[in-house]
Amino acid sequence: MSNEVSQEISYGEKFKDFLRNFRDSTGAFKYVERIHRMMNMDMSSLNVDYPDLYRYNTNLAEILIDNPEEILNQFGEALKDIVSSEDPSYAEKKNKFHIRIYGLFNTIKIRDIRTNHAGKLIQIEGIITRMHPIRSKMIKATFKHEKEGCNAEFYWPAEENEYLEDKIEKPTICPICGEAGGKFTLVKNKSLYIDWQELTIQEKPEDVPGGQMPRSIPVQLMDDLVDIARPGDRVTIVGSVKLQQTGSTSLSPLFELYLEANSVKVSEKVLEEISITREDEEKILDLSKDPWIREKIISSIGTTIFGHWDLKEAIALQLFGGIPKQAADGTRIRGDIHVLFVGDPGVAKSQLLQSASRVAPRAVFTSGKGSTAAGLTATVVKDSRTGEFYLEAGALVLADGGLAIIDEFDKMRPEDRISIHEAMEQQTISISKAGIVARLNARASVLAAGNPKWGMYDINKPFPDNVILPPTILSRFDLIFVVRDFIQMEKDRRLARHILDVHSDYDKFAPEIDPQLLKKYIIYAKRYVKPKLTEEAKNLIETFFVALRGSALSSSNQEGGQTPVPITARQLEAIVRLAEAHAKMSLKNEITEEDAEEAIRLTVSFLTSVGLDIETNTIDANIITTGASLQSRKLMSILVDSLKRLTETKQCVRSEDLVNDIVNNHKVAKDKVIEALQRAHREGMIIEIRNGCYKPA
Repeated sequence: MSNEVSQEISYGEKFKDFLRNFRDSTGAFKYVERIHRMMNMDMSSLNVDYPDLYRYNTNLAEILIDNPEEILNQFGEALKDIVSSEDPSYAEKKNKFHIRIYGLFNTIKIRDIRTNHAGKLIQIEGIITRMHPIRSKMIKATFKHEKEGCNAEFYWPAEENEYLEDKIEKPTICPICGEAGGKFTLVKNKSLYIDWQELTIQEKPEDVPGGQMPRSIPVQLMDDLVDIARPGDRVTIVGSVKLQQTGSTSLSPLFELYLEANSVKVSEKVLEEISITREDEEKILDLSKDPWIREKIISSIGTTIFGHWDLKEAIALQLFGGIPKQAADGTRIRGDIHVLFVGDPGVAKSQLLQSASRVAPRAVFTSGKGSTAAGLTATVVKDSRTGEFYLEAGALVLADGGLAIIDEFDKMRPEDRISIHEAMEQQTISISKAGIVARLNARASVLAAGNPKWGMYDINKPFPDNVILPPTILSRFDLIFVVRDFIQMEKDRRLARHILDVHSDYDKFAPEIDPQLLKKYIIYAKRYVKPKLTEEAKNLIETFFVALRGSALSSSNQEGGQTPVPITARQLEAIVRLAEAHAKMSLKNEITEEDAEEAIRLTVSFLTSVGLDIETNTIDANIITTGASLQSRKLMSILVDSLKRLTETKQCVRSEDLVNDIVNNHKVAKDKVIEALQRAHREGMIIEIRNGCYKPA
């Protein structure tokens, strides 16, 4: 016993020595200052960097890893002694002090945690996928000894440094009178409690081996660690591995591992968990000086895929992204770029998405067919064991700060697709279910791909008629590409030769830039490069915007009609984001005319393929924002007005009479009127009273 006491004193004294005498690189007493700051902020936890302790006393640091529970208790008592020597009343008020350890040398993967880690201090990294509400945990029970001549109240366990673990056990002997007889009653309102919360930490998507399920581990937070993170946050946790029984009876031999957290560090910055060394930085800066750096980055995406240069460039710009901005009033302008591919089967859309997921530093890949609204965003789930409700994060929350890739976008159910509206524009996910009201970050770029409504893209129909997607979601994409499978002899010959070369000599199709270096290049650009618009770039974008809108105005004046809107402020903001991303690709601090020109070129390509009114051969951006061209909307307006006129004398009008009236009075093709009638009925502008007979809504 005396040996244990002397050892305890020894560890406590060594730790006191470390706190009082450790100096940082400037010569300042680092932990003396931290203790004073802790007391000034009315806290009871002191943050200790493990490398500091290891450098000061290697033996003490190693013992801490092997026996964390006992050693951390001694460290807490040592801190209490130091605080007590300076302010006894503060030490008495706080009673228990905690040492929070940060920065262990080794990070254990969640899937590698085994039984031999039980009782050891380890460090893990992952994403919070589930978060239970805060509960109170009793650490010392107050019992009343109901016996004549005693009636004493006392804490149990009676020893100062012992606390309740998994269950409350009644004392057998009263520590006050020393007798065993009588009744021991629990006094709940006089017992000691601490805050307690359970999380589920899942390994990061980029750490999951291909074809395997992501692993997770329960983590228990206590005291001041509760509620400092939320679902979707990427965290680094230091804690001791413990065992808890999983069977339905106390005799079950099965136990599961969980982590009792000692410290929690939330990654505040995007992609903070990936470190860039000095050597990496030198390579990145050398790479940025290459005049062909943009072309090399673009060609490193989908190296085995033939052609599709604009699509690969869009993915590259998306990976770098624009610059998010926050105004003084809290208004946030997103910097993330959203891209959609719509095209014929067999044009390598899915392969492009897969290659983007491999290049992106952080990416979550999902398929529209296998995703629900809850799986994409977030949901409230009821725990079958405890009956509690907790938050569970979905793909867009897990992809926060990275790329959310959705294949088979057209196969999603409409109600599931609607759920991502908020995430794409406001970049948050709002939840209000089962009494839980929360808002989670979803600052992710969305890269989606889908097939046309009829299987193959029909160039004789406008874009909205070729897709099942509503205009509310189409308008949120910065770039939309229609990928068509043309039959061209020379191009087909080159495509066939390319595919045959890939199959015969796969190794020669290596990317221009090593994928790991490219990932770090993207992280460096996102973290440190914040280019500003030059006056030349501003003037070019402004001139383009005004000129394009002006051209539509002048043509409509000549024709004496309404004006189709060729471009809106939403596309203008998209041009700025694309120009920012283009500048970041070469690590420039300024957005020049060259960057603005490329952003304008991609936007014009997007508008001419998606926003083209095939009847008038003019660009009409409202085709994307409303799902109908100016001509189509005018015709629907004429149809509703005609129906109102004709129903003044009758209850409803037959479709044949309505169509003939418009054809004769307005000289419009019959098939166009029938199409407008179907659209007006679908959008609720007119009501079908009985079969083929309509009235205004």
